[in-house]
Amino acid sequence: MNIDELRELCLSFPGATEQIQWENNLLFKVGGKMFGVVPLEPARVWLTLKADPDEFAELTELPGVLPAPYLARAKWIAIESPSTLPPAAVAALLRKSYDLVVAKLPRAAQRSLPSAPGNSKSRARKTKRRNSKKARKKSG
Repeated sequence: MNIDELRELCLSFPGATEQIQWENNLLFKVGGKMFGVVPLEPARVWLTLKADPDEFAELTELPGVLPAPYLARAKWIAIESPSTLPPAAVAALLRKSYDLVVAKLPRAAQRSLPSAPGNSKSRARKTKRRNSKKARKKSG
């Protein structure tokens, strides 16, 4: 997975944003909280992300996956290169990182996130209300 594919994946998550921080790092955030970091210049690690605390020890035993410098106490992992894990595994880890961060956001921030593509709960509610209003007008 190259940086463009990684960027496209991260920005496909509802409410995800990107910003350059700490001079040359591309951060992916949701609700103002980061869920992934990619250095834009050659570095010791390729991708840093939040890991499930229950999977942290297991993940860091994999070759090329290590506790993230400065963030390991918060259960973040660092992946050394794009070839360390298959793209599907990286995508799954990124999604889990995003989900872990969203779960820690205040409820108001969670509710303010746009719906995921294909997730039309709020749209369905609006349509249902609109249809019930039309039905009342016709019967009244």
